[in-house]
Amino acid sequence: MTNIQSISHAGASERLASLFGVLAGLGGLLHGIGEVLQGNVSPDAIFIESWKQGPVAEHMGGDPGLTILPNMLATGILAILLSLSLIIWSACFVKRKHGGLILLLLSICLLLLGGGVGPPVLGILAGIGGLQIHASHTWWRRRIPAGFRNFLSRLWPWIFGICAMNGLFLIIGHMILVFLFDVSNASLFLYSFYFAVVSMVACILTGIPYDINRNSEIKKQSFRHSRPPGRIVHPFRRDSQTGNHPDSPGSIENQPFRELK
Repeated sequence: MTNIQSISHAGASERLASLFGVLAGLGGLLHGIGEVLQGNVSPDAIFIESWKQGPVAEHMGGDPGLTILPNMLATGILAILLSLSLIIWSACFVKRKHGGLILLLLSICLLLLGGGVGPPVLGILAGIGGLQIHASHTWWRRRIPAGFRNFLSRLWPWIFGICAMNGLFLIIGHMILVFLFDVSNASLFLYSFYFAVVSMVACILTGIPYDINRNSEIKKQSFRHSRPPGRIVHPFRRDSQTGNHPDSPGSIENQPFRELK
């Protein structure tokens, strides 16, 4: 029998926020390292290249980003700190009450402080997904038919699986291909980023009905486990003093309590 522990796993919104929050942090970390290596110099404009030399500069166009600070070293240090904060928060604390909001704010700061463009955008979408963790979804319950919600809910595991594999390829796969194999195909990673944005939006939209159904099932299981067990009477058991069935009117068990004198 399915128990409550097997059902109360992380919901769709929490999984999306955790995974892509961590991936956004890893991507921002790569940008920050490249900016630190450029040293104590001033950027030419608000739009910058995170890497000026090495495989990323040769094969990825320098991994463009932007910064509101007039110093590359300071930008890189802040990008690294924000990326580490994003990774830790996404992995450990995103399911808290305001976890999605903080994830969203960290991603916006990462966008403005040298974390590139792609990673912060993934983090922003992850934060939007994280905002759904504790949402009541009243509009979805009232306006979307239950049958259509169930259909979207069944789609979510497939969409999330494809989205997760693409995200892992986009952030981790591109590091391996560029640094270890000198793969020079920036358009491949650009299309992967576009697909990540579309698939994450689809994950958010299908994850909401998935979480609605999941929470309903958890409430049902909690209600079943909270009910006191009823008294089970064997159909052939008889009262030892009257010979009657325990549920019969003449049974001692059904007689009112009488105080002994």
